[in-house]
Amino acid sequence: MNRKQKNVLIRIIISLVLLIAIKTASAFSEIVCDYELIAYLIPYAIIGWDVLWKAIRNISRGQVFDENFLMAIATIGAMFTGEYIEGAAVMLFYQVGELFQSCAVGRSRKSIASLMNIRPDHANIERDGKLETVSPEDVNIGDTIVIKPGEKIPLDGVILDGSSTVDTAALTGESVPRDVLTGDDVVSGCINLSGVLKVRVTKRFGESTVAKILDLVENTGSKKAKSENFITKFARYYTPCVVVGAVLLAVLPPLITGGDWASWIHRALIFLVISCPCALVISVPLSFFGGIGGASRCGVLVKGGNYLEALAKTEIIVFDKTGTLTKGVFNVTAIHPDIISESELLEYAALAEHYSNHPISRSLKDAYDREIDTSRINDYAETAGRGVRAKIDSAVICAGNNKYMDEIGVKWHPCHHVGTTVHVAVNGEYAGHIVISDEVKSDAKDAISNLKKHGIKKTVMLTGDSKETAESIAASLGIDEVYSELMPADKVSNVEKLISEKSSDKTLAFVGDGINDAPVLARADIGIAMGAMGSDAAIEAADIVLMDDKPSKIADAIDISKRTLRIVYQNIVFALAVKAAVLALGALGIASMWAAVFADVGVSVIAILNAMRALHVKSK
Repeated sequence: MNRKQKNVLIRIIISLVLLIAIKTASAFSEIVCDYELIAYLIPYAIIGWDVLWKAIRNISRGQVFDENFLMAIATIGAMFTGEYIEGAAVMLFYQVGELFQSCAVGRSRKSIASLMNIRPDHANIERDGKLETVSPEDVNIGDTIVIKPGEKIPLDGVILDGSSTVDTAALTGESVPRDVLTGDDVVSGCINLSGVLKVRVTKRFGESTVAKILDLVENTGSKKAKSENFITKFARYYTPCVVVGAVLLAVLPPLITGGDWASWIHRALIFLVISCPCALVISVPLSFFGGIGGASRCGVLVKGGNYLEALAKTEIIVFDKTGTLTKGVFNVTAIHPDIISESELLEYAALAEHYSNHPISRSLKDAYDREIDTSRINDYAETAGRGVRAKIDSAVICAGNNKYMDEIGVKWHPCHHVGTTVHVAVNGEYAGHIVISDEVKSDAKDAISNLKKHGIKKTVMLTGDSKETAESIAASLGIDEVYSELMPADKVSNVEKLISEKSSDKTLAFVGDGINDAPVLARADIGIAMGAMGSDAAIEAADIVLMDDKPSKIADAIDISKRTLRIVYQNIVFALAVKAAVLALGALGIASMWAAVFADVGVSVIAILNAMRALHVKSK
């Protein structure tokens, strides 16, 4: 509880004690009864001065119809109609509700803000054999930093020397630490638990994983869900309407029937207290905020309430293959030469692919496992989604997939091995092919199965890989449809086709991790990116980021979104139903001011308690 909340609590306690003392004293002393108004104004002023001030200030700014205005008019009116204790008590209970709301919002915000603890305080940079402690913002790409046991990893990089265990819980929600060795990538925001690590920095702080996550966290509340926007608009028209209704209730009946003005004014004041829309205005955004906070604790970052709401309505999920359903760790599993030796075929392929950053290119270079003399490589050109062409020594080497061989007019032949086939042509003549296999992620099959249990009607896989490899993986995972040998633009057109097939009130989600997935992530109704090893472009284009690379987290995210929406709808129905019933009773003179207090503060507290359930998500 912060200082402001403590001050409100002290005022509540003082006012409550004074109200009990005045009520007790008035039962035994006629003097107190004679000065009841003055006596009750003291606790009323202590507990309600800030509400009255906010109402006056907002009126001066043209913001008349808000909860401060309603409470000020209702309680002041109660005082002047002789309902002293009711007027003071309504203000007291309103402040109790506001304090409860403030604590609930603070707790929800804290669950998301806990991610801010991943921000590193410093970096140990190695210069001239000595360590200097500097700000992470002052470290450049290529610098060597030293991370001691217990320190946060300040920047993304590659381990040059050392081995350790790294705690990734703050980023991924995973409780099991990860072992890292020389040559492994490490990301900022994790904690080095055991060994000393020497790391070569690969990204400036502003482009690092931790900086991007902090930016996401700070902006999660900027994009409201449709339900939130509806409640905002509803309150904008609802409040003036009930104020007009209260005025009519106070004026028309006594004018028409010649009835008791004091009785009808009292009913109108009760009507105002009941009509305060706090339960809706607070609980609905708090539910979404709680859902986002709960998801963040499981390693799922949602960029706004609108995306959480849309995720609950997902009907079709489309997956990229490499790095999403598979590990993206390719290994050469077969070398089939035609006119040259195995070693020559591998050498030509590795040299030709040297300048490419594609995982397949890296696997060829790893298999070659020799120093590459870049002076031998000339006239390099890469065709996205197809292959590469380079002049190696005096030979023109082309390496790529089936379509690339067709484009350059080289007759190729298929391979009986399942995997990604890289064909190699030397001076326009087919020289053989190399088979590279990618390992399916351990939780991928369970992820697809769980998604279907969560009501996903169709799962689809899009890939640039060969038809045989794609269909083999899709069948093993239980995916409904597969489209293979696709260019990046083909992925977008396939997603657009699938969007046209879904129900109008449902959404399509695309899951990917690579740079070439960014256009598809942006085009889909919901873009989900793999955050741990995903590309920066994919993470920025996505609406939801999985901070580990487990596709099984998608089902968890959908479960959280559906649970959050249920809580939102429960609060809307409950608040409107109770208010409608008590408003009718208040207009008929049946409901008292105490019933009005329950319809306002009581309903708000219950709705806020219900909204807080969205925070309680078990990390899996």
